Amino acid sequence: MKFDYTSTNVHAQKVLHNLKVCRTASLGYHVYQCSNDSCSAIKYQYHSCRNRHCPQCGVLKKEEWIEARTQELLPVKYYHVVFTLPHELNSLVLGHRKLLYKLLFDASAQTLLSFAKDKQHIGATPGIISVLHTWGQQLSFHPHVHCIVSGGGITQDNSFKEARRNVYRFLFPLKAMSIVYKAKFLQALKQLIADNKVIPTAGTDMAGLFNLLYKKEWIIYVKAPFSGPQTVIEYLGRYTHKVAISNHRISSINDEEQTVTFKYKDYADKGRQKQMTLAAREFIRRFEQHILPAGFTKIRTYGYLSNRGRHTRINNVLKKMKLPLHKGLVKISLQLRLMERYGIDIHRCPCCHQSTLQLLKVYYPLCSSIIKQQPDDG
Repeated sequence: MKFDYTSTNVHAQKVLHNLKVCRTASLGYHVYQCSNDSCSAIKYQYHSCRNRHCPQCGVLKKEEWIEARTQELLPVKYYHVVFTLPHELNSLVLGHRKLLYKLLFDASAQTLLSFAKDKQHIGATPGIISVLHTWGQQLSFHPHVHCIVSGGGITQDNSFKEARRNVYRFLFPLKAMSIVYKAKFLQALKQLIADNKVIPTAGTDMAGLFNLLYKKEWIIYVKAPFSGPQTVIEYLGRYTHKVAISNHRISSINDEEQTVTFKYKDYADKGRQKQMTLAAREFIRRFEQHILPAGFTKIRTYGYLSNRGRHTRINNVLKKMKLPLHKGLVKISLQLRLMERYGIDIHRCPCCHQSTLQLLKVYYPLCSSIIKQQPDDG
């Protein structure tokens, strides 16, 4: 499908271009040839864009990240809670994504940490992994944060203290959490507006908007708790590095009518799978809403899982629990990872399946140079 779509956002233009040329000759390629004289098959391996919004890229990077997290999870129960924002804030968030995404992270984490410090609930510091998602099933703008929270926390003497309500659906009372979360977010938002860091659209009745937001119930919902670290890892594997829409959800592309049809779950209709057809321009416009600001971190950790001194903290707790300490990560090469995970030998000829491929040349179009390498004689 060929048509012109120009974003007003320079960063978004770059991202969309990266996705367009991913794994095409535009980004360059490696050329390999089978070492078997009777085969001599040629294989072109096109370069990927490595953009985090690309549905074709990031699989191996995701696995490396997940392996690092397995070294940090304690053998305890974990809970899953989602913090959402009222749709009335959508236009304000879209105009100030970096600031207000960060505020969404901070307000949700501070709410969890403040309840955890209360001895009525835990009286300790929990571990929190927060993941930002900005989309709904129909690619609508719906910013929310998924939080994985440990079912207890670390005390000052590095002991792990179980939560008092660990046997219930969630650690803390949801209605009280909603009130505190709303207050933290709106108080910080008011300050950002007062400091002229967030500038509402001209003519916006901010007093009326804040009155509405204070009266409205802010939705926090919980999902089934994780039974242990392994189920947390499975969840992280599915959702942490998701993009707004994956390739397998796109059912068809009509070049003549310039439309895109994709599958979605209608949660208002018991999660039934349906299809939606959008004009190509509207499809890309919706996708563009979910392009994150340059350099923005969409996965953050808090509490005892916060970055500084994390490995030492975790091992100190494991000592108290009289459990084996977590070892450091072992760097695994791309070739070995592909073989272990998918059974793919990138050096094996895809035609004869016997001999190995040897690199002939590498082409990088951006620098207009071709690097040639002769096959080894020996």
